[in-house]
Amino acid sequence: MVAASQASARDYGPGVEPTRYPDPDILVLDEKRFKAKVGNTTIKRLYTGCLWAEGPAWNAQGQYLVWSDIPANRQLRYLDDDGHISEQFHKPSNEANGNSFDFEGRQISAERTRLVRYEHNGSVTSLAEQANGKPLNGPNDMVVHPNDKSIWFTDPGYGAISIYEGQLAKTGSLQPYQKEAVYRLDTQSGQLSKVADEPFKPNGIAFSHDYKKVYVCDNRHHPLSQRQERDLELRSQRRQIVESETVHRHDLERQVRLPGRHARRRRRQCLGRCGLGGSWL
Repeated sequence: MVAASQASARDYGPGVEPTRYPDPDILVLDEKRFKAKVGNTTIKRLYTGCLWAEGPAWNAQGQYLVWSDIPANRQLRYLDDDGHISEQFHKPSNEANGNSFDFEGRQISAERTRLVRYEHNGSVTSLAEQANGKPLNGPNDMVVHPNDKSIWFTDPGYGAISIYEGQLAKTGSLQPYQKEAVYRLDTQSGQLSKVADEPFKPNGIAFSHDYKKVYVCDNRHHPLSQRQERDLELRSQRRQIVESETVHRHDLERQVRLPGRHARRRRRQCLGRCGLGGSWL
C-alpha cells in the first residue's frame, strides 16, 4: 500500500535523486496477511494529465496498461516496451470507469450506462444494460472467473448522480434506477443474476487467489447483516458498521447437501473499514 500523503508530495520530476530500496512510501499495514512486498522496486509515475484516472487493467499478452479518464470521456494505453502513451486509445468511451480483460484477452469496460466487451475484430459488444427490467445504475468494476468465464461486476451508479462523471439521472435519488447491487453475468447464456445487494455503493471487486471468494468494496456507510455457515447450520446476526467504507467477502455460490434436499447457500461477511475503489488480490 502506498502512503497517499507522502506519495502525493513526492517529486517525480527529472533530475531527482533516486529513491533507495526499500521504497519508504510502500507500507505494509498487516504483516500477517501481506507477505509479498518486493524490497527492490520503487514507485514510478507513468503518466500525469488525467482529470480522474480510474480502472487500470494490465494486458499480459500485449504488455500494455489500459485505464480510464472518466470526465475526459476517454481511455488511455501505456506500452511497456517503449513507454509510449496513447492518450485517446478509446474516445469517446461513454464515461467508462473500471476495466479488465477476459481469458481470451478481450477488454471488458464498465461504461456509464452498460457493461461492454471490445472484440478482437474491433467491434464492441454490449453485455449488460438492464437488470430486473430496469436500466443499470452505472457499472463500476468487474472481474472474470476462469472456470465458467462469467463476469462479476458492481453497479453503484456514480455516473448517474454526478455531472463530473457522467449525466444526472432524472430520478433525483442516490439510487438512480434501482437498488445498488453486485451481479454475475453468464457469458454463455447471457443470463444476469444478482449476487448481493447489501453494499450501499459497491465499488471495487476482486476474487481471492483460489477463486472461491469474491471481495467487494463498499465506500458508503450502511447497516449490514453477517451470515456465517458452520457445520451446515445457518446462524444470523445483525451489526451496525460505523465506518464510512467497508469490504464485503462473499463465498461463491455452491451446492450444499442437506438432509433430504439440496439448497444453495451464500456466505457473506463484512471484513471492516477500507478506503478503496478498485480491488486486486
